Amino acid sequence: MKTPYHERLPDVPAPALFPREPGQSLSVRAEVVSYGDDRRTRGLRTLNAVTGDAGVAVVEQLRDIAPDLADWIVDFSYGDVLSRPGLDGRTRQLATIAALTSLGNAQPQLKVHVTGALKLGCRPQEIIEVILQMAVFAGFPAAINALAVAREVFDAAK
Repeated sequence: MKTPYHERLPDVPAPALFPREPGQSLSVRAEVVSYGDDRRTRGLRTLNAVTGDAGVAVVEQLRDIAPDLADWIVDFSYGDVLSRPGLDGRTRQLATIAALTSLGNAQPQLKVHVTGALKLGCRPQEIIEVILQMAVFAGFPAAINALAVAREVFDAAK
């Protein structure tokens, strides 16, 4: 019998398949995650776990002007993507900080995600290192602006 290309994964965080284990096939396999709950419930749970009140407030502020965007953030961003089992929350937050730093114009969102990174156990120095690395790829102004946001979050957490 032919092995299916897609593998269904349960809604249980599992260790990432990378790097490959010795003897593991070099072929690329797409993973399809099969969830036991609906994406809205999963999204709200993940949003709260990552961003707490700050993220929930952002979504709620959008409901009166753009309810569809609020739903997309919860359902797609947090329910489908950020809740996937392939990466842990800390890694996802560091990647998000890198992306928001690179944009250079997303300081409010960066503030929420730096706070979320601390909530998920990232150390301030790890966050600073990610931002410093973005100076190479996004430019010094983007890194300087992101460091100002990080300083604000770190000072508020003291």
